Amino acid sequence: MSENRLRSDCPVNYLLELVGDKWSLLIIRDVLLNAKSSYGDFLASDEKIATNILANRLASLEDAGLIAKGQNSENRTKYIYSLTEKGLDLIPLFIEIILWSAKHAPLPIPEDRKEMVARAAQDKEVLAMELREHFLQGKTKIGL
Repeated sequence: MSENRLRSDCPVNYLLELVGDKWSLLIIRDVLLNAKSSYGDFLASDEKIATNILANRLASLEDAGLIAKGQNSENRTKYIYSLTEKGLDLIPLFIEIILWSAKHAPLPIPEDRKEMVARAAQDKEVLAMELREHFLQGKTKIGL
């Protein structure tokens, strides 16, 4: 994204211009927490993103420097996506979203997600460090 295309110099606006659509944070969530890295992985998400929107959002996130696209070593015709350092810097935001949603969402927290919410409530900074390390070590799904 070109910096001179921003609507204002507001920091909130800057983030929203990068990830403020319905899908971008879900794609980042899937890369970070659900070990998804391919186009097909993202299409299989519960939210059922359309193919044209997925392609657009992946390109936008790559252009913004939040994800990187690389060639799949097992299949040279496919690509894999991973978070950049800039993308990983969104981890504290995800933790805040988790806590806010746990407090305000109209649906109860599913059992398999209660531990993550409890850990976020207990110590956000430790959880953020653990999530970053988990991702950088290439470990599999955390699940949110």
